[in-house]
Amino acid sequence: MEIESSPSTSSSALYSSDQYHVPHKWLEVQDSLKKKLVTEDDYTWKLGETGEGCGVELLKYIGGVDISFSKDDPSVACGTLVVLDFKTLDVVYEDSSIVTIDVPYVPGFLGFREAPIFLKLLEKMQNGSHPFYPQLLMIDGNGILHPRGFGSACHLGVLANLPTIGIGKNLHHVDGLTNSKVRELFEADENYNIDFIYLIGDSGNTLGAALHSSKGSFKPIFVSIGHRVSLASAVEVVRRTCNYRVPEPIRQADIRSREYLRKHH
Repeated sequence: MEIESSPSTSSSALYSSDQYHVPHKWLEVQDSLKKKLVTEDDYTWKLGETGEGCGVELLKYIGGVDISFSKDDPSVACGTLVVLDFKTLDVVYEDSSIVTIDVPYVPGFLGFREAPIFLKLLEKMQNGSHPFYPQLLMIDGNGILHPRGFGSACHLGVLANLPTIGIGKNLHHVDGLTNSKVRELFEADENYNIDFIYLIGDSGNTLGAALHSSKGSFKPIFVSIGHRVSLASAVEVVRRTCNYRVPEPIRQADIRSREYLRKHH
């Protein structure tokens, strides 16, 4: 997962510091990929309950990806891709791969470490002509709610050319957004019966949404645009895929990656 930066730390300061050893090429690649980012709805399917037989394509298959790391050897990990039926939330496809990761973890550049693993799983599925290839993908990481506006959900979405949604379990402090600020907004009288709030930074830009995704959860999750999905659509999809705090596609990917790693390593 990407670590949080200090609320008082600017993105330029965060990534110009030598302590993070950011390869210059990564900055160039990230900036190049960011130019291809689409932050509005750009898909042919609909979220409605009806439409089949009327020439309307519905969202049927939604994917989730996650990585689990070996406790004995942190360079060994298991990447997992699951695909769920959007209506029933049943898993219709899963695949996992044990990999050795030699790409260093650098805050803000998680995509360079994890995206290649997920891309291989997606490519394998696509080459196998599986009928359940995801129409949308959820990533356990941030989208545009990110110091450089391009988190791992954006990175994977652009490279895979798939609509993607970023799901953060912890707030990525950026543009003046803090946990205390989110708490204050939720506790405001006008938001008493609201399950989500938009995250608007000091710049005035809307970077994501904090969502109380289940009745039993007091900690919000943080939803942000990855690629080719608007924030409004992202929030709606997340709402409809949460049986627990974490959306089911990511929850299932996490469970299955840890189990696969336990059995095969």
